[in-house]
This record gives sequence, structure tokens and C-alpha cells, in this order.
Amino acid sequence: MTRPRQSAPPEAASAPTAGSHPRRWALALSALGVVYGDIGTSPLYALRECFSGARPLAVTEANVLGILSLIVWSLILVVSVKYLIFVMRADNRGEGGILALLTLVMPRLSRPSRRRSTLVVMGLFGAALLYGDGMITPAISVLSAVEGLEVATPAFGHLAVPIAVAILIGLFLIQRKGTSAVGALFGPVTLVWFFCIAAMGLVSVVATPRVLQALNPLHAVRFFSVNGLGGFLILGAVFLVVTGGEALYADMGHFGLAPIRLAWFRAVFPALTLNYLGQGALLLREPEAIQNPFYHLAPEWALLPLVILATAATVIASQAVISGAFSLSRQALQLGFLPRLEIQHSSPHEIGQVYVPFVNWILLIATVGLVLGFRSSSNLAGAYGVAVTTTMVVTTLLAFVLFRQRWKWSWPRAALLTALFLIVDLSFFGANIVKIPQGGWFPLTVAAVIYILMTTWKRGRSLLARRLQTIRISEEAFLDSLAKHPLPQAPGTAVFMDSNPKGIPRTLLHNIKHNRVIHQQVVLLTMQTDEVPRVHGRDRLEIHPYQPGFLRVVAHWGYMEKPSLAAVLDRLRAEAVLNSEGQTSVYLGHETLIVSRKPGMSRWRKHLFALISRNAQRPTLHFGIPPGHVVELGLQVEL
Repeated sequence: MTRPRQSAPPEAASAPTAGSHPRRWALALSALGVVYGDIGTSPLYALRECFSGARPLAVTEANVLGILSLIVWSLILVVSVKYLIFVMRADNRGEGGILALLTLVMPRLSRPSRRRSTLVVMGLFGAALLYGDGMITPAISVLSAVEGLEVATPAFGHLAVPIAVAILIGLFLIQRKGTSAVGALFGPVTLVWFFCIAAMGLVSVVATPRVLQALNPLHAVRFFSVNGLGGFLILGAVFLVVTGGEALYADMGHFGLAPIRLAWFRAVFPALTLNYLGQGALLLREPEAIQNPFYHLAPEWALLPLVILATAATVIASQAVISGAFSLSRQALQLGFLPRLEIQHSSPHEIGQVYVPFVNWILLIATVGLVLGFRSSSNLAGAYGVAVTTTMVVTTLLAFVLFRQRWKWSWPRAALLTALFLIVDLSFFGANIVKIPQGGWFPLTVAAVIYILMTTWKRGRSLLARRLQTIRISEEAFLDSLAKHPLPQAPGTAVFMDSNPKGIPRTLLHNIKHNRVIHQQVVLLTMQTDEVPRVHGRDRLEIHPYQPGFLRVVAHWGYMEKPSLAAVLDRLRAEAVLNSEGQTSVYLGHETLIVSRKPGMSRWRKHLFALISRNAQRPTLHFGIPPGHVVELGLQVEL
């Protein structure tokens, strides 16, 4: 009989809850390091770039108050309102991020259509942009922290680049150890960081209290009216204060919404506001401090300890972005947009802690190359922001679809809120897009390459499945033929893995054709990834017994899970669906792809797909199959 899939219980499908009051505070402390590391280190360079970047402003009182007003209200509108109040309510069984948002809106558009294709294109390109962000964030964060050595003593100025490169190499080399070993330190170190930057800012604000006028949004309005287009373009630098906003959504599954909100409103937002206001107060007193207003806030005796603390904070911020790239790669793989990659779970307790060696080394090469190529955080600021602003625009557009179709909001309500977000997002996007010649081309190029790889792989797999479908027969026709022409039975169990849950796989047909036998137990197994983060309980397996000793099993996995053949077989034996006698052999198909002129995909993409296929991780490693139990059957397929 078929074992029906049941809905997961609410407690299994929900996001991690904050629990008791002490636990909520503990989760909030952990969220400080993992979630707020990126946005929390922006004070190192953000305000400086507003006045000394590609389009420097005069350090006047009106400009300082105008820029500070833009910074404070950007934090309020983008982080507090957009993400923490609205967007983060859109979780896919507790998981967040742009791919999770995409999977939320796709079931409502199940049939192929131009609208569905447009949403997929936006979601994939937004996800691809995050890889560029994952390359730039470690480079600019660590480099900006180490540049504090030059403020402490000019003799160390020439060492900033080599020290930053050494720190980054060390950071990527320890990724295989996982974050669990040092994760306990993330929150406390970041808490010390926020306390220090808040204290530095508060002392400066007390010395020059008129800087508090910047809390009035009219100063931002006056800034635009006086500076015109130049003032608008300064938004490209102002945006640096909210570049970590997208990470709030992506990392929601680790802690839940309540602890992340608690950490923001109780610690992060007050600390960032005080520090930015403190830097502004310093500029009102000493305009020449614009060379590095963050480090000039500190007394001379505290400079070296502050450099060390800032470096630790930026390493933590970088770790969060790198881990996000690993999680994104796993989600994209499980959704069928990337080929099989080696994924190592770095913690036996936390499923979200994964290590992807290939992605790690690519990020290392790119990040070190960025530091050596741009050589200063000011130069890197030109490349920073383009990727994140584009992703934020995509998030807003996908959220509009969610508001209308899943949350059932009225058209005026959804359009009004989306328009408000888009005004802010598109303003930042327009100001950042002019950075393309100064380095903004880099994340866009990275995103374009990754997007092409993702779509080529998805399209190629679909085309290959259609080609293979032509040589399949139905289960009924196969069993009818087997009844009319019985075959000798070989002892043991044969598992024929197949991506298509319908029809007889060609591996079984080839085995019968060449060996003229059939095993006592035959399992047609499909590992299927659902558009949910995790699959729970009895939802895991669909079992379709066609006749004694011959059955089909569809194993369901969430895109946050690692498929395991051993776990499926153990479950089948535990439920007495399979007996444990005899050897179990696993039959896999191996396609040799031949590029032809057949329609379906351009020839260059077919060649690219064939290249990716040859270099994908072997199924034995991906599904955890012991090599001694595997039989591979080859087939040439024309694409």
C-alpha cells in the first residue's frame, strides 16, 4: 500500500522559538555575532566614505547633520521597518533568505508562465549576487580594521595589506573546523564591540550635543535640496551602513525572529546610532579627523586594543558572510540549481553549520585578490553596495507577490508598502549603480557567471531528463512483460536510483538486458528535494509496492538537509518493508553527454553543461553510498 505523506506538526515546522526569558536573551547574544557582525562593523568606514569617497563633500555642519540624518533614518526604514517588522515575517518553516522567499511564492504559480519565469530569474540573480557580497565583505571589513594601525602609528601603514591577507588566509583555512568550536565566543566578543563603539560615541555626543539635531529628518531633506544630484549620489556611501540588512533575513533560521529583534532594538541599533552620532560630533569639532573618524574617536592609549577588537569583530562579520555562502550553496544544490558539491557538516548538533570546500577556496582566491587589487577599504567601497542593493530590490518585489498571494493583502495595502520600500531601495540602487566603473562591475560579473551556471545546470538537467524519458516504459508494461517472461532471481536487494519517480529506470532495463536476471527485492528509489527547509516524520517516505519484492520509494528531503541512502534503507528495514538478508547493491546510471544540434539549448551552454556534469561530485559521495556496493551502468545521450 502507499504510505501517505502527512503534514508536519506545527511545532516541527515553525521557526526556532525564543522560549523562556533567559533563553531568549541567550539567543539574542548569539545573534549579535552571527547576524549583526556585518552591519555592526560598518562604522569603521561608512561615514568616512560619505565625505572622502569618490565624490567627497565639504565637512560643514549642514553636511554632517544631513549625512547623519540619512544614516539614522536608513537604519530605521531599511532594517527596523522593512526587514524586522515585515519581510522577516515571511519565513519558510523557520528559514529565511531570498531562496526561501522564492520558494514561498512559487507554489502559488505552479504552472509554467512568463510571470513564474520572471520571478525565478529575479530570485536566482538575487541569490547569485550574494556570492559577490561574500567575496567583498571579508576584504573590506578586515582591511578597514587593520588600517587602524596607520592611525596608531604611521610606521605600520605599509603593513595593512599583508596583515589583512594573512588574516583572511587564516580565516578561510579554519573553515573546515566549523563555527561550533568558536561560535560561543562570537556573541560575547561582538557584545564587547557594540559596548565599546556605543561608549566612544556617547562621550563624543556629550561633548558636542548639538549633533543630536541630526535625528530630525528635515536635515536629510535640506541636504538633498542643497546638494542636488551630488547629494543623491552620496546615498551610495550612506548605503554602507545597511549592507548587512539582507543577512538578518538569511540567518533567521538559526535563531528565530524574536531574539534577532531583541538584539537589534536593545543593543545594535542604539550602539550604531550613538557611534555614528559620535563620529559626526567629532567632525563638528575637528573636521580634519575625516581621514578616519572612527579611530579618532578613541583616546590614543586605546588605539591598539581597539584595532585588535575591530579586527576580531570583522573576522566574525566575515565568518557570518562566508557561512551564509555555504548555506546558500546547499540550498541552491538541493533545489536543483547547482551540481552535486562536497558538503561537510561541521557540527553534529547544528544542521545549519556546513562547510563546502569548493566554495571556500573560490571565496579565498577572490577575497585575497580583491585586497591585493584594490589595496584599501576606500577603493573597495566602490565595489561594495551594488550587489546588496540589487538583492534588496529583488527581495522587495518578491515580497509584494507574497503580500498579495499568500498573505491575501488588498492591492492598495500591498502596493503602498511595496512602493515605500522601493523608493528607498531604488534610491540606493541608483546611487550605487554609478559605482560600476570604480569596482561595482566585480559583484555584477560574479553574479552573472553564477547565474549562467545555475540556469545552465537546471536547464541541462531538464533537457537530459526529457531525452532519457524516451527510453522508459511504464511500471504496468514492465510488470506485465515480466509476468509473461519470468527471469531467474538473484539473491539480495537491488536499489535502482532514479531522478524520475515515474516509469522504469533505464538502469534496470540495461541490467536485465545484459545479465538476464532480476533480484529477489527490487527498489526503485528517487531522492526528491521539496521546496521546504526540512521534512519531518512520516513525510519522509512514499512507498508504492507494485508486487511482492518490487516497490518504488520516493524519499523526500528539505533543501536544508543532506540526502542519505543509508538512512532510507535503515528506515525501510525498520518498518519491515525490506528484509535484511543478502547483499544490497545500488545501481546508478552514468551518462556520457554528446553535444548535438538538437533543439532545447544553445550549443555553448550544452558544452558548459557537459563540462559541469563531468566535474560534479560522484553520487556515491553525495548520497553516502559505500563504493563497494555500487554498480554503474553507462549510456551515451545526445543533448
